[in-house]
Amino acid sequence: MQNRESAGTYDYVIIGGGTAGCVLANRLTQDRNVRVLLIEAGGKDDYVWIHIPVGYLYCIDNPRTDWLFRTEADAGLNGRSLIYPRGKVLGGCSSINGMIYMRGQQGDYDRWAEATGDERWRWEKVLPLFVRTEDHHGGANAFHGAGGEWRVERQRLRWDILDAFREAARQTGIPNTEDFNRGDNEGCGYFEVNQRSGIRWNTAKAFLRPASQRGNLTIMTGCHVEKLKIVQDAQGTRCTGVEFSGGGRAWTVTAVRETLLCAGAIGSPQILQLSGIGPAPLLRQHGIRPLVESPGVGENLQDHLQIRMVFKVKGAKTLNTLANSWHGKLRIGMQYLINRSGPMAMAPSQLGAFTRSDPSQPSANLQYHVQPLSLDRFGEPLHRFPAFTASVCNLRPTSRGHVRISSANAWAAPRITPNYLATAEDRRVAADSLRLTRRIAAAPALRSFAPEEFKPGTQFSSDEELAKAAGDIATTIFHPVGTCKMGRDDDALAVVDSELRVRGVEGLRVVDASVMPFITSGNCNSPTIMIADRAADLVLAAAQAALPRAVLESV
Repeated sequence: MQNRESAGTYDYVIIGGGTAGCVLANRLTQDRNVRVLLIEAGGKDDYVWIHIPVGYLYCIDNPRTDWLFRTEADAGLNGRSLIYPRGKVLGGCSSINGMIYMRGQQGDYDRWAEATGDERWRWEKVLPLFVRTEDHHGGANAFHGAGGEWRVERQRLRWDILDAFREAARQTGIPNTEDFNRGDNEGCGYFEVNQRSGIRWNTAKAFLRPASQRGNLTIMTGCHVEKLKIVQDAQGTRCTGVEFSGGGRAWTVTAVRETLLCAGAIGSPQILQLSGIGPAPLLRQHGIRPLVESPGVGENLQDHLQIRMVFKVKGAKTLNTLANSWHGKLRIGMQYLINRSGPMAMAPSQLGAFTRSDPSQPSANLQYHVQPLSLDRFGEPLHRFPAFTASVCNLRPTSRGHVRISSANAWAAPRITPNYLATAEDRRVAADSLRLTRRIAAAPALRSFAPEEFKPGTQFSSDEELAKAAGDIATTIFHPVGTCKMGRDDDALAVVDSELRVRGVEGLRVVDASVMPFITSGNCNSPTIMIADRAADLVLAAAQAALPRAVLESV
């Protein structure tokens, strides 16, 4: 066995330099009397394609910036396996995602409060946290903040075909909206994005860069966490630090106050399971001694499955036609070089809509991501005909998947099983959403473009046919959450309490999207920032409460 070197002793050790880890590093190091170590498996965010918005095409499924996970073959997808991108770089998923600023709905957070028994998770309590971190292009008001770290801007381009889709949505009963982030996101409009002047604004720039100037933060990149150090004695079970490897050396580090696990909805349950915290039968299957029986670790996986409907059009400018000629590519490049605008500045999806799959839904349960382009699947060339894609996802799926280690080897990828479309309700919503998209495409506002359904095809019409067609063309929209969910004491599957403390282990919290008991109604990156901001308050409050005792013990 390789001897381990000590990486030192810190007050706080943060595992993962992604969205949540960057926020925590910023907040905790504001107290210059504490020492913080941030451990990141990936490298620095110095890859040029991270910062050019269209560069997500070159970051996803790239070992420089992505963990390269894949799902297990999924019955709901008719046996298909999907790439499952997760950021492996400083900034994490905020360095490779679609840059869409979205909070979700008021009901999401009220549901969290009910699931945890903690009123602090209600909408009116989390809204100030969203506002605190925000630097909104429109300035401060009751719903938005100015001067925070997280920059929010309008997109720097428009498309006639998207404007027509927006009007078609209005004609179909989906009203226009200018702001998706006031607690009720129903409506259709252009997404706001996390960019600054046409350049991606990730959490590494927003939160980590200022913190890195402080002498009490140490950042170690290229370091792979193998497991947590768990001590069991007469005083109980406690996490005392981390074992990890990097630069050809094996390390151990001690956390005096807390270890903060921020490895995301895939990495966090994997690290817990490798450390002996999780479902005992799974751990024993891989020769790991169960230290804390926690059957919910890795369960409750939720994700937004987008059904990508493609429509050929006539007489419309789309990215397909622009990007398939040398002069079009030259024009696109010059537009970005001169003005930081045009297709190179665009988020993967520009126009959004939130609506109900049927009138019985209490609030919007569908989200559209509409794009002036089309392709067979991610990573393949754009089609050579003009087209738009209307991707629609069920915001509140009832299907549940899981993440489980495949080996006691910390370098082996876990098994990711989303179980998409596993419930009758999810299949019904999928069929209803496809029919709604067809109604929008048939509205008068789009008639001049003569939209023709290319995928999945008009031959599918019954509920059963449409659900199967959805399984053929749908893919993840990269929003996995819930695998270390927070909940009440009587919830056997709750991994953490409402203050994100791992049940049965002192000195350990999980702080990332895995703690969401239910997925938010929209893109999940900014809600993760909010969770981390709240966690920092909780960690600092715990340290302050413990101070008198520590002072007494030192006398």
